Amino acid sequence: MTQQAGTEGPKPPGARGDGAKTALSVVAVLGLAALAFLGVREGQRARLVPDGSAPPAFPLRKHAGGSMVLADLKGQVVMLDFWATWCPPCREEMPSLVKLAKEYESQGLVFVAASRDEGATAEQEVDYFLNRFQPDLKPYVVYADDDMARAFQVNALPTLYFLDRDGKVTDAQRGMLSEDGLRRRIERALKK
Repeated sequence: MTQQAGTEGPKPPGARGDGAKTALSVVAVLGLAALAFLGVREGQRARLVPDGSAPPAFPLRKHAGGSMVLADLKGQVVMLDFWATWCPPCREEMPSLVKLAKEYESQGLVFVAASRDEGATAEQEVDYFLNRFQPDLKPYVVYADDDMARAFQVNALPTLYFLDRDGKVTDAQRGMLSEDGLRRRIERALKK
């Protein structure tokens, strides 16, 4: 028997539906990856300062001069962001943080941008970054030393905390947030 041109012989077992099997496999792998990602995110949150905790009182040197402690801000909601000039996600998120800080300031929100730039040139690096890229950030910048970073369990940047009007932690996030995500968190913090 000869086959006619353009016709195929019988397909081996399992050859039919291989595309569907591949698609199902990809969907299953993506689903597992999403679950793993959510588990990691939840695990990261668990390793941050727990809600209801009062952070230690560290003196913070302001970039604009002078100093402050977070306890000075009681009665206001504090958005405390740990960042650095060398951190790409921090740099990307910062315009949204500044914009929203200004927008919600009249409702009692105070933004504190705790720089983790270190070394003898840290102040110059921050100043260069502010002047070149983010001049509106200047009044919010303070310097967070290693002790403060340890107390807030900052081992990745950016790390964001919200403190309620009594000075206690109400929310924390490790990693960058979209502007909409930041807005939701700010509004939730202001309602507490």
